[in-house]
Amino acid sequence: MDFGSIPLFRAMAKRMSWLGERQQVLAQNVANADTPGYVPQDLKQQSFRDLLGGSARPTLATTHTRHLAGAARGAGGFAVVRVKTAEPTPSGNRVSLEQEMMKVGETATYHHLMTSLYRRHLGMIRAALGRMSG
Repeated sequence: MDFGSIPLFRAMAKRMSWLGERQQVLAQNVANADTPGYVPQDLKQQSFRDLLGGSARPTLATTHTRHLAGAARGAGGFAVVRVKTAEPTPSGNRVSLEQEMMKVGETATYHHLMTSLYRRHLGMIRAALGRMSG
């Protein structure tokens, strides 16, 4: 059975992919906490429409007719945005380790929630298939 054809599983897989990529972006922010001039990044939050696959992909604005329009995406196809923070350090770095670690914890919590939901739904399908064959 192809679970990718079931919209619920497809939405959960997209969300888990987004959460995994967000952890990578946040880890990059933490790794660059001492890099002069570094501005932290995050992934654009997904809407429910994004999870269902019904939104068009935004493109970057072009300022000249000869420019190519590209998509502002990370490695997994999710939009990466710069995070506006309050105060830069004297070196120009804007990473707040406290904020980044809170985001990492939040993302880990959501990932745990999604894996639990995935397991529960698989269990329901197994139970339904077991009752049908027996």
